Amino acid sequence: MKRGELYLVRKPGSQDPRKQRVFVIVSRQALIDSRFSTLICAPVYSRHDGLSTQLRVGTAEGLKIESSIHCDELVSLSKSALTHYVGSLKSSALKELKHALIVSMELEEPHARPNGASLDM
Repeated sequence: MKRGELYLVRKPGSQDPRKQRVFVIVSRQALIDSRFSTLICAPVYSRHDGLSTQLRVGTAEGLKIESSIHCDELVSLSKSALTHYVGSLKSSALKELKHALIVSMELEEPHARPNGASLDM
């Protein structure tokens, strides 16, 4: 698993296609590689509201339709739920994802931190 990968997650025990959603992994790679059992993910919706916390994605990332990652709606998901790989973000989209996460959390850019510490994203 890697940051920026998209997975289709089904509601446990359901075969209903309306009870599934694509999520993108946004946790830092150190957490993904650890034995910690959950990861922070952002949901993907078919609507796009034009917010700076949303990132457009589509067929280039393995989706069937044009969609949007919503970084204002982060959730913690079990690694075991991330089994249906859909695709992944390209490096330019990963940079946009990082920016959307910074905006959603009202974090400063790493170079703007007064004490010089890094955000380690």
